[in-house]
Amino acid sequence: MPVFRIPQEHVFPHPALAEPNGLLGVGADLHPNRLILAYRSGIFPWYNEGRSILWFSPDPRFILLPEELHVSRSLKQRIRKQIFEIRMDTAFLKVIEHCSVIKRPGQFGTWITEDMKEGYLKLHEMGVAHSIEAWQDDQLVGGLYGVCIGNFFAGESMFAKISDASKVAFTYCVHQLKAWGIELIDCQIYTDHLARFGGKEIPREDYLDQLSRLIRMEREPKKWSFDPEFQLDFI
Repeated sequence: MPVFRIPQEHVFPHPALAEPNGLLGVGADLHPNRLILAYRSGIFPWYNEGRSILWFSPDPRFILLPEELHVSRSLKQRIRKQIFEIRMDTAFLKVIEHCSVIKRPGQFGTWITEDMKEGYLKLHEMGVAHSIEAWQDDQLVGGLYGVCIGNFFAGESMFAKISDASKVAFTYCVHQLKAWGIELIDCQIYTDHLARFGGKEIPREDYLDQLSRLIRMEREPKKWSFDPEFQLDFI
C-alpha cells in the first residue's frame, strides 16, 4: 500500500491503509488539534530528529486493560516499602525531557524531538496530556506521560533513574485510571516490559472498534491529581 503524504488540513487516511509495519503517512506538523485527531483515529507520530514526521497505526496493536494489570510479588513488596512518592501533573516537562534522553537498548538517538516536546506540552496545557511521576527526597527519579481522551489513555514513554521507579508510577497510574473508569491503555507496540504487566496484542480492527466507543465518553480536560481516598488494593 502507498505511504500517504499527510496534508496541512487536519485529516488522516483510514488506519487500515497502513503499511504492514504500521506506517501510514508522512509529513504535516504536530499541531495540538492534529495530535488529538490522530489519537482519536488510532494513529500516533514516531520519528527521529531531523526527519519528516511519520504517522503509524500498527496491526496488531499492543494494549493493556486496567482490570488485567499484573503486579509481580517483588514489585508489590517494593511498593509496600513506600520508597517513592507518586504524583500527577506536577512536572510534565521534566518527565518528557527525561524520557527523551534515557538510554534504551537497540535505540540510537531519540524519537522525542523538540517539536514533539512542544506539541505534547501544549496538550498538557490543554489538560489532555498528563504525567505520573515518582519522587524520592523531592527529586524526580522516574515516571511516564501519555494522552487521555474519554475513557482511553495512550501511554507514550517512561523513564527511571532508580530501579523500579517507573514501574511503581505505572502501577499507581493504572489503578487510578481504573478507578476513573478508563477502560483501555494503548501501549502501541509490543514490549517485554509491559507484557509482564499484562499487556497483550489485539487486531487493529478490534482496537479501532473499542477506541471509537471510548473516545465518545465525556471527560473534562484538566490537571490530574490522585483521588484523596486513593489507595492500592494490596497495601
